[in-house]
Amino acid sequence: MINPINLAFKNAKEKKRPALLTYTVAGDNTKKKSLEILKSISKDVDICEIGFPHNTPISAYRALKNGLKISDVFQIVRDFKKSKNSKPVILMGYYNMIYQYGEYNFIKKCKSFGVNGLIVVDLPWPENKGFAKKCKAKAISFVQLLSPTTSKERLKNIIKDSHDMIYYISMLSTTGGKLKVSPKQILNNYNKIKKIDPKKNCVIGFGITEKTIAKLRSADGLVVGSAICKEITRSLNNRQNPVTNVSKVVAKLRNKIS
Repeated sequence: MINPINLAFKNAKEKKRPALLTYTVAGDNTKKKSLEILKSISKDVDICEIGFPHNTPISAYRALKNGLKISDVFQIVRDFKKSKNSKPVILMGYYNMIYQYGEYNFIKKCKSFGVNGLIVVDLPWPENKGFAKKCKAKAISFVQLLSPTTSKERLKNIIKDSHDMIYYISMLSTTGGKLKVSPKQILNNYNKIKKIDPKKNCVIGFGITEKTIAKLRSADGLVVGSAICKEITRSLNNRQNPVTNVSKVVAKLRNKIS
């Protein structure tokens, strides 16, 4: 059976466009709202990345302030997967949380709640080999991360070990920072990665906005995160409904690459 993540890329390729991936923080700004946002954007999105809140960005702070727990995150995933337009889900978090939960228990829970992939930000290759293997045994895709400073030798090894998707962090700044690298330069770096194994799906994340997205449409997939978090913040500050506003932002981004 083809993995839902692979299928999402295949469908996008048939439509001659990149897959659109969104990143939202579970529970931002409430459990109910974050589920509503996922349901409303999923008609325009191919894969949904859902972040476990931790204490850095403002969106995670909002979720934590509302007392969001790991069990709530799994509940949001389950409810989303039951909805009619549901899409593959990749959970993104930190290893400490998985370690406290127990690797095996965590992966089992992911499987039973409908999680299709995992990104563990602070578990790099080769330290992630054992964990990635456990994920694969449960048909959960472990997503490897690459950055502009990854050496050629290391790139080859990471790509060889990767599952259904590789994530290229296009610039070394915090997410949503000013784009210090031109889209042309990002694609240059990206194409070097693609040459190593053209069959692996590789997405570009960080710095993707309404202005830059069309210039990057030759990639397999594009991840939009900070534009969504900013829209939630803006909506809340203006006492508007984030669900409607985020849907509009995502629809615009989708139009630019369709």
